[in-house]
Amino acid sequence: MATARSWFRHATPERLTLVAACLLAACFATATAQAAAVDQLRTFLTQTSTARGDFVQRVTRTGATAKESSGRFVFQRPGKFRWIYDKPYEQLIVADGQQLTLYDKDLNQVTIRKLQSALPSSPASILFGSNDFEREFEVSDAGARDGLEWVSAKPRAKDTPFARIEIGFRSGLPAAMLLVDSFGQTTHLTFSNVERNPKLEVDAFRFTPPKGADVLTE
Repeated sequence: MATARSWFRHATPERLTLVAACLLAACFATATAQAAAVDQLRTFLTQTSTARGDFVQRVTRTGATAKESSGRFVFQRPGKFRWIYDKPYEQLIVADGQQLTLYDKDLNQVTIRKLQSALPSSPASILFGSNDFEREFEVSDAGARDGLEWVSAKPRAKDTPFARIEIGFRSGLPAAMLLVDSFGQTTHLTFSNVERNPKLEVDAFRFTPPKGADVLTE
């Protein structure tokens, strides 16, 4: 396995957002119905162990053409998920509880990093923090708009790249998520066909690099 400077350290803003969005979306992929959005988040952390569904992601930046992608996700708390981009380009992000792996099919490149080192000051810590998530984020109900009940999560850390994180719920399930980052990008995700607590395959979070792939690790 080759050793190189991490993809995560030298990634473009678009690819950083791709990883962050998939991590955060895994956190909020499902919830049970409660009166307020924050209550739904808290209930999710205690009552949801697995989930899967579909997503559409739209990334916008002032003065640039919007970029849209779509795919599927599956996750298992704590610390395991598989986020699959099907269109327009095939990419895969997998966390097995110990390490985070990104596979870019077009580049035939695999980047691996210890999972915990990818989490500090990131939205993903909500997934792994369980009831401690409010130690890392200032969480509040953000009211209703567009037919959804919204929760706002502001990172308490000063060095995070995220200015604002919002999740919109409808009938106890997340319908949308918004990430506004310091790169001037806004990432909007919508979810569909969400299944809560399904039985997953035993190898759902395993990944073996394809033969001939360039493997980078930190």
